[in-house]
Amino acid sequence: NMINALKQARCTVKGKVLLTVGAIAGAVALPQVVHLIGAAAGVGTALGELLLPMHFFVLLAGLFAGPFVGVATGAFAPLISMLLSGMPKETVLPFMMIELIGYGLIAGLVREVRLNSFGKLFAAQLGGRILRAIAVLVAVYLLDLQAVGVASIWITVKNGLLGIVLQWSMIPLLLFRLKSG
Repeated sequence: NMINALKQARCTVKGKVLLTVGAIAGAVALPQVVHLIGAAAGVGTALGELLLPMHFFVLLAGLFAGPFVGVATGAFAPLISMLLSGMPKETVLPFMMIELIGYGLIAGLVREVRLNSFGKLFAAQLGGRILRAIAVLVAVYLLDLQAVGVASIWITVKNGLLGIVLQWSMIPLLLFRLKSG
């Protein structure tokens, strides 16, 4: 049974490495599919900004397999994606990495906390967004980087609301299936 194999994999170092590689592959591949659909629909990369496909795998990795898998997925997926496809753009990459590392870390840390899946997911999403906001504010006000604007904090949240709702509807169901499997 595949679900039992996944459950066992998250308990060994080799399994965690394999889960990390799989999560990174999914976090790199799914955005490419979404961008292709966006290009075909004439909206370009906007569909990815709405659906947040990379975030999905990072959050799921942390919540299912713990902080190591979540952090590694959050760190390497956007970097590998940028190297392979040019997305995310170099100006966005560090902020996205900080956000996704935050998602993976917090999701992994709350994985065993007595809280329902929605609460764990919300904590990870909120924590990752706060880390990204802090990084943007540091870049703008301490490093004087003009390529990044404070408005980007609110724009990314507003644009990603559909993706957040999809994460709320899909990730808890997947976690339930994986735990009850």
